[in-house]
Amino acid sequence: MHTKVRIEGGRRERDLARRQGHHQCRRTSRSRPPAAQRPAELMSVLVGVHTMPGKHSRRHLIRMAYALQQQTPALRAAARVDVRFVLCARPMPPEHRVFVALEARAYGDVLVLDCAENAEEGKTYTYFASLPTMLGSGSGGGGRPYDYVMKVDDDTFLQLDALAETLRSAPREDMYCGVGLPFHDRQFPPFMLGMGYLLSWDLVEWIATSDMVRREAMGVEDLTTGKWLNMGHKAKNRVNIFPRMYDYKSAKGEDFLENTIGVHQLKQDLRWAHTLEHFNVTRLEPSSMLLHNF
Repeated sequence: MHTKVRIEGGRRERDLARRQGHHQCRRTSRSRPPAAQRPAELMSVLVGVHTMPGKHSRRHLIRMAYALQQQTPALRAAARVDVRFVLCARPMPPEHRVFVALEARAYGDVLVLDCAENAEEGKTYTYFASLPTMLGSGSGGGGRPYDYVMKVDDDTFLQLDALAETLRSAPREDMYCGVGLPFHDRQFPPFMLGMGYLLSWDLVEWIATSDMVRREAMGVEDLTTGKWLNMGHKAKNRVNIFPRMYDYKSAKGEDFLENTIGVHQLKQDLRWAHTLEHFNVTRLEPSSMLLHNF
């Protein structure tokens, strides 16, 4: 049985994501992908928000924020983005078990894994390794259910349209995308920060079947994921989105980048409120029906 890695991203990048000439996403690769046209089918992304059973209110906030984005015609035309909440079954106190089951039945967006909510003990491995069987594509099953799979923290807000636009020109094979560290290695970062990163589906299948990865499942999750890929000589295509995903700094408009993909360290509801308001995800207006009734 597999146990959890604590989701973390730290503040290692907090003062490095500045505006000056940094609004471009860098696609890097040691082997240039073929210049073939993109497939006609809609690009698909699974966003796995790693959370814990007791965070019911946080999940509902995130659920609403992404539901509003998923309804926009622009995103619907660009990609199918499915958001799922990823948590472990052990330990799960009775009250959380009931409420999580209620969420799962009401919304259908909860993935409960056979792992323990303990720090640095394999949750991310269990997440990736479980998906091929869970989605019916393992052991000679059907085709790929998603082009990309993302692991993201529950204190990270994503602009889904910006993410989809970035992935539009990215390779769909052997691809690893995120905020690369160390920052001086812009061309081929050895690992991506745990606030949020993506793998192409072929890498997810490789993780699920690799004995080496299974043996190396434990450890700081973002470093460990990079370690698997480096040891396996995988992820020759690396997409470095630094500095477009960064730590929250303040509610000031100048502290949010114009081409933001994600904002991290939203550990308090007030920070979520500042971020959602800045990106115009929320707008509160008087209810005309109520005003008419009074």
